[in-house]
Amino acid sequence: MDLIRPEDAGFDATRLARIPAFLEERYLAPGKLAGTDVLVARDGLPFFRATLGKARADGTPLREDAIFRIASMTKPVTSIALMMLVEEGLIALDDPVTRFVPEFANLTVYAGGGGEAPFVPGKPAAGMRIVDLLTHMSGLTYGIQNRTNVDAAYRKGKLDGHASLPGNDHFVTELAKIPLEYAPGTGWNYSVSTDVLGVIVARVSGLSLGEFFRTRVFEPLGMVDTAFHCPPEKQDRLTDAWNYVPGKPPELLDEAAKTHLTREPRFESGGGGLLSTTADYHRFCAMLTGGGAANGARIVSPKTLQLMARNYLPGGVDLTQVSTSLFSEANNAGTGFGLGFGVLLDPAKALVPGSAGEFFWGGIFSTAFFIDPVEKLHMVFMTQLLPSSAYPIRRQLKTLIYGAMAQSRA
Repeated sequence: MDLIRPEDAGFDATRLARIPAFLEERYLAPGKLAGTDVLVARDGLPFFRATLGKARADGTPLREDAIFRIASMTKPVTSIALMMLVEEGLIALDDPVTRFVPEFANLTVYAGGGGEAPFVPGKPAAGMRIVDLLTHMSGLTYGIQNRTNVDAAYRKGKLDGHASLPGNDHFVTELAKIPLEYAPGTGWNYSVSTDVLGVIVARVSGLSLGEFFRTRVFEPLGMVDTAFHCPPEKQDRLTDAWNYVPGKPPELLDEAAKTHLTREPRFESGGGGLLSTTADYHRFCAMLTGGGAANGARIVSPKTLQLMARNYLPGGVDLTQVSTSLFSEANNAGTGFGLGFGVLLDPAKALVPGSAGEFFWGGIFSTAFFIDPVEKLHMVFMTQLLPSSAYPIRRQLKTLIYGAMAQSRA
């Protein structure tokens, strides 16, 4: 990948050199992370990249074209796909979800029970809208939250978007049997909402989610290595994945040479199923930084993207005031939530440099990206350690990147 000079992007090359030195000293040398890849771009043009460490436990060096599990960085792709259908008039944000998922017609709100006992019959839930799914205010949850009997039912049914689920119809049918955590629109909980959006994209478009992504997003943007599985001919580029163990070296979680990811999934998870490369996700971010267009292709309009990057939490509050999640891909202070992205409301409350209106997300394997529409800046960070809450590396990277900026546009 060709890089422009940092000075031409308004950045100090000497200060940028702190980034690989920091990653090596703090994370790679101590064995906390096997390998890292970070790319920073302005106006869609990359000016810094550092690809460090190893891709696999056998010492295979991390390549620039390495393929990573991006997990919840799938969510912004699905959200963009949904908004493409909104732009075409096929869906409206205030549409009832039951228009596309009739299986949800009789949802109820949790009233008790679960675990080894049946759920207590609850009150019928108020109508869930498309916007509730996009904002994670639907009342759905994740089994990985590990807080409630509702979460436990998700784990039992493998409803966190597991690739082995028999398909879209099975997924929403099983979800409909479990009560909601709360009435739609009344709280925020990180959840399988985006997986439901993926089902809706497939049903409305008449294509599988993977085919919609390929033809409508990936091919136009030149994202040649992003998909729901890794073809066998690309398996040598796939990275191992690791599990964080407090006080011990990371454990090998998913060995690339033996992974199931070379097989096409039965369920294409719009919430977490994609594999991608740093270069590919950079192209997606360049589209976001470019107001919905990149590589000569317009994916969404600038006004649609502006709509997505607003804070939709009630009363303009941040996540500290409404989130019930034990786990999500956001630090809650100073952060709101839009239509598929976390949104930085106040850098002072977040205690990290940035711009109000910045939007971002990450994946459970510690991958991350952010888009700063004020500075026309974006970052893509790839590594493969689960969970993403293990280390504050995202905040550290943001601090280092903004600390290297020599020319601000604010």
